[in-house]
Amino acid sequence: MISIIITSFNEQYTIGKAIESFLQQDIKEKYELIISAPDKETQDVVRKYQKKYKQIKLFIDKGKGKSYALNLLLPKLKGEIVILTDGDVFVSLNSVNEILKYFEDKNVGCVSGRPISIEPKNTILGYWSHVLVDAGAHELRKKRLKTKEFLECSGYLWAFRNNVIKKFPLDVGEDTIVPIMFYLKGYKIKYASKAEVYVKYPTEFNDFLKQKIRSAGAHDNIEKYVSLRKIPRMKTISNEAFGGFKLFSYSKNLKELLWIFLLFPVRFYIWLNLFYNSKIKSRKYSDAWKRVDSTK
Repeated sequence: MISIIITSFNEQYTIGKAIESFLQQDIKEKYELIISAPDKETQDVVRKYQKKYKQIKLFIDKGKGKSYALNLLLPKLKGEIVILTDGDVFVSLNSVNEILKYFEDKNVGCVSGRPISIEPKNTILGYWSHVLVDAGAHELRKKRLKTKEFLECSGYLWAFRNNVIKKFPLDVGEDTIVPIMFYLKGYKIKYASKAEVYVKYPTEFNDFLKQKIRSAGAHDNIEKYVSLRKIPRMKTISNEAFGGFKLFSYSKNLKELLWIFLLFPVRFYIWLNLFYNSKIKSRKYSDAWKRVDSTK
C-alpha cells in the first residue's frame, strides 16, 4: 500500500484539480489519498470528494506549517511508500507508477518528481520559471542521478520509504532535510523525470522574490543537524555562480538572452538578502504557511 499526501492551505480553488490528477491515474498499488488542510474552505471541498471516493481521507492540521502537519501525519500512515505534493499543483497521468518503479530497489530511500512550469514564456517571470526548472534544477538532477551523487527532492512532488524516518526538524525545508537523513543512512536518492508535476509560478515580481528567498532560506539551518562536509548541497551561491552560465544555452533569441542576463543580479539579491537576514539580523527559516497569491 502507498500513502499519497496533498498538503494545502487556503487552496479551495485548486485542490480539486490536485485530487483529480491522482484519481485519474491507473495506480498499480492500493493507496490512501490524504489531504491535509487547516482551513474550512479547503476542507469543505475535500469532504465532497470523500462522499464519492472511499480512498480519500481528510486530515485537519493546526495551521502551523507543512512540516508540522507532516510530522503529525507520519505515525498515522499505512503506506510503505509516502508520496507528497501540494494543493496548488497537479501531477501527470502516470506520475505515481513512475515514482514507484524506483522503489523496487530496496536501497532507494527517496525519489523526486520533475516540476514543469505552466507559465507562458512570453513574459520575463514566466520565462525565468522555465529557465530555473528546466535548464537549472532538471539538468542538475539528471547529472547527479547519472553520477550517483546526492540530489535534493522537489517539494512539489516527491516520495520516501515509510518507517525509516520517524520525525524531522521543523526549521529546515522537509524536501531538503528528509533526503539528507535518508542519504546519511546509506539510502539512494533518485530522480523520476517522467513523474511530472505542473506548477503555476509567481506572476508578480514581489511574489517571485518572496518565494525564492523563502526557498533558499529553507537551507539555512542544515548545519544544526548535519556537517556540510558529509553532504553535497544543490542550492548554494557558488553552485549558481559557476553553473549559471549553462543557462545561456536555453535562450533562443536576443530577448531571452537579455532576460537570462537580468536573472543574475536578481538571484544575487536573493542570496544577499538571505545572508543579511540570517547572519546579520539572525532571522532564521521557520515552518509556517506563507501564501504567495499570484501562484494560485
